[in-house]
Amino acid sequence: MSAVCTYELARRSDAETIAGMSRWLIEAGLTPTWHTERVLWHMQDKESVVLVARDQGRLVGFAIMQFGDASAHLNLLGVAPTRQRNGIGRQLLSWLETSAITAGTFLIGLEVRETNLAARRFYATMGYREIGRVDGYYQGRENAIRMYRDLAKHAAAR
Repeated sequence: MSAVCTYELARRSDAETIAGMSRWLIEAGLTPTWHTERVLWHMQDKESVVLVARDQGRLVGFAIMQFGDASAHLNLLGVAPTRQRNGIGRQLLSWLETSAITAGTFLIGLEVRETNLAARRFYATMGYREIGRVDGYYQGRENAIRMYRDLAKHAAAR
């Protein structure tokens, strides 16, 4: 493994890379909806955070979360396959959860492909619970598992 990653807010110049990574990491087999313009929109939206992980300047992971008054929604989280299972996803998600706690937002929700067992296990180890299935969520082609985590207990322990 190479150097330790740095975690920072995405730059405008990262939007195309994030959109490309989303196409092959998250949206494989679907009509892509996370185009460069959509990523840029989230970068400019005051209610969203677009976070990246870099290894020696190279983007190896990203996450996009949208914050509301009472809850937040994790839209995307992806890590380059050669860097998965090295703690990058955990660090990205932890950074966003800390931001949510700081903002007073304690509920985080997300959807994951029903067939993506590795992602479901990852989120479960991070404290997320499966709360239901959404039939045809992914463009009518695949079901989603809806998950959430209540950070209130975690925040109280700090």
